[in-house]
Amino acid sequence: MVNQFMGAVMKNINICLFIILTGAAVSGCVTPEPETQAVSGNITLMTWNIHNLFDGTDNGNEYSEFLLSSGWSAEKYMGRINTISAAIGKIEPKPDVFMFQEIESLRILEDLSSALGGGYSWSHFAGNADSAIGIGIISRFPLVEIKSHSINIDGEITPRPVLEARVQTEADDIIIFACHWKSKIGGDDVTENVRKASARVILRRIRELWESDPEICVIVAGDLNENYDEFYRQGSVYISALLPDDPYCAQLTGAEQKDYIVISGNMPPSPVYFQQTAVTLFSPWIREMQNGSYYYKYNWETIDHFLLSYQFFNDTGWEFERAFVVNTEPFADSAGIPVPYNPRTGYGLSDHLPLLLALRNSK
Repeated sequence: MVNQFMGAVMKNINICLFIILTGAAVSGCVTPEPETQAVSGNITLMTWNIHNLFDGTDNGNEYSEFLLSSGWSAEKYMGRINTISAAIGKIEPKPDVFMFQEIESLRILEDLSSALGGGYSWSHFAGNADSAIGIGIISRFPLVEIKSHSINIDGEITPRPVLEARVQTEADDIIIFACHWKSKIGGDDVTENVRKASARVILRRIRELWESDPEICVIVAGDLNENYDEFYRQGSVYISALLPDDPYCAQLTGAEQKDYIVISGNMPPSPVYFQQTAVTLFSPWIREMQNGSYYYKYNWETIDHFLLSYQFFNDTGWEFERAFVVNTEPFADSAGIPVPYNPRTGYGLSDHLPLLLALRNSK
């Protein structure tokens, strides 16, 4: 039965990788690198689904409530930019690298960088041409070797690409895959194939990167629309894009890892039950983060992620320090629940809480 299921999945998935080509657009601005790039003892990264952040200009793809004809305006947009930057400004230390989901354009990244201050000179945006929202990265460190991976399934492009960037520091470079995987609208099991297609592209790129540089650090970050324990939440009915490193999943999937990422709470995240060649990433949800980042129908979900490769645990460069959910005001109410943004009132920030990741320089 399992083999028939996997065979059907693979028959229906045809994945095409476009690197800054058809189907997805990537744009960015690069400021000349300063003569010296300071590296402190740590670096902080933040991922946040910022909840439908549209600029103040109509381009035809906006959601209806963010059209100028519906009352949206440049003034409301800049008000939201200022509110978001003020909220982020309360985080100490302020993150060095941000990965945002649900933003409309590169202009938003530029306006956020300006409002935040502090030398966020590098930014990149990726999104499909006909999509309302995309993903972006802003950074104090240089972002190079930018790639936008657009995934094609049976002739249809996934809603958003995967944005890959190399973050250059004077310690070690870090490869980031900034993601916003397909939501579950349309059915959990039906949409799972789309999330697995995104996982497959990331797996292929990780293997390519490690073939040329086995010690490069890799982070998969963003809203994956998949809980870390998704496989068991859905009753173990179908193979999910994130699978725990346990004996049942290892037996169920067989030998070849094609379209799922193995996640582990072990540090380093070397596979225990899967084959040693399986790409296995560390999930802080398994070990130390609590509750969730998204509150849906009175239940917490853990759909926002930082997934880290084993290189963050070998004491030779950037080392995992800690990861946590920002569940305090103004990101959340007094009960720690996120406060969604309301375009009519201008109140709230996002229906997702941000995640922070702290890395320590061991060199």
